[in-house]
Amino acid sequence: MRASVAILTSRGGMTSHAALVARGWGMCCVVGAGEMKVDSIKKKFTVGEVTVNEGDEITLNGTAGKVYKGELPLIETDISSDYLTHFLELCDKVRRLKVRTNAETPSDAKRALDFGAEGIGLFRIEHMFYGEGSEDPLFHLQEMIMANSQEERKTALDLLFPYMKNDIKETLRAMQGLPVTIRLMDPPLHEFIPHDIKRQKKLAEALGINAQELERRSDALKESNPMMGHRGVRLGITHPEITEMQARAILEAAAELSGENVKTFPEIMIPLTGMETEYNHQEKIVRNVASNIKGLDNYMVGTMMEIPRASFVADRIAETAEFFSFGTNDLTQMAFGFSRDDTGGFMPAYLENELLPEDPFASLDEGVCELVKMGIERGRKTKPDLKVGICGEHGGEPKSVHFCHGVGMDYVSCSPFRVPIARLAAAQAVLNEK
Repeated sequence: MRASVAILTSRGGMTSHAALVARGWGMCCVVGAGEMKVDSIKKKFTVGEVTVNEGDEITLNGTAGKVYKGELPLIETDISSDYLTHFLELCDKVRRLKVRTNAETPSDAKRALDFGAEGIGLFRIEHMFYGEGSEDPLFHLQEMIMANSQEERKTALDLLFPYMKNDIKETLRAMQGLPVTIRLMDPPLHEFIPHDIKRQKKLAEALGINAQELERRSDALKESNPMMGHRGVRLGITHPEITEMQARAILEAAAELSGENVKTFPEIMIPLTGMETEYNHQEKIVRNVASNIKGLDNYMVGTMMEIPRASFVADRIAETAEFFSFGTNDLTQMAFGFSRDDTGGFMPAYLENELLPEDPFASLDEGVCELVKMGIERGRKTKPDLKVGICGEHGGEPKSVHFCHGVGMDYVSCSPFRVPIARLAAAQAVLNEK
């Protein structure tokens, strides 16, 4: 994906992996083009009577979701316009919602700052294993995933630690003292299992096992429904050393920057929490790590509200959590029972038959809004000054931003390229009140 100019997929939806990553990079992307028939052996795809072979040029319109055969003339847009800058400054004088960004690298962070972001609302730790320079940390992550004992796992975590701390440190530095919400690892583990023979052999050698044992461990990780499987908070509960290492990487990075007179404000976010007992288990680990780090200034611990149950028990979670961030991609997925990676197969029929007014992964659905509202009300009943934000893809969609303003959120967070849209929508939400 990183090597591509644009991305076209035959599967997926608005919040599928390809769409999320491409949007964060500002890369043109069309997902879920279900009429494509891909022939990976002959390296071509067909749509009706049209065939596109490897090497043929195509043009994508990511906004309209159109694909054209051949090369169409393109115009580079100028985002540094003085008119745009002045207009958004007018918006900033009106809006009350803060606007953050979803970013994991210093370059993405700097781009978001140029767009007017006021912090990072979602730094996904697992995204450091994608793209340029990720080969070594990805290998150590794979060692950790395939480990068969706590000792093997800790060895891999020790090797992974310096890479993770450095990535976090440089992003905290780039944000110049603005708040950075760092989500602990939340990937389905099977996503990182190597499939090429050369890498499998290298991994087996590093673990001191043969190919058959590696295959056995790999098979043991397979899940029937990985999006609802061994990920997020569950990973930290079964293997507390993973949470411990991540917390140490974040907090040591912050403490070292403090020693360099660089102000930081990390917010550690525990994902996929549905019970206060889960949250408290993980928060205790983070606090224990923090107690042993000298020179640590400001930091917070909170949770990602993305399981419907969490909204019902938000009052109990808020007894210890310092902030809530609503992950509305998964919240929508679990509220509807729709797989966010597979909606391309049926969502068009729902929209054509007007069973839904719009794609709920693109704009917040009324039922999901009720879950969000309930979570905020119950959380703030326990803790009136509870910080609340949204970090799902809805954070950059105007109607959703208006809702976030209306329920009293402190901030929205979206991909860097959506920050100007969110700034405008947040200002319009204030004017709509009048």
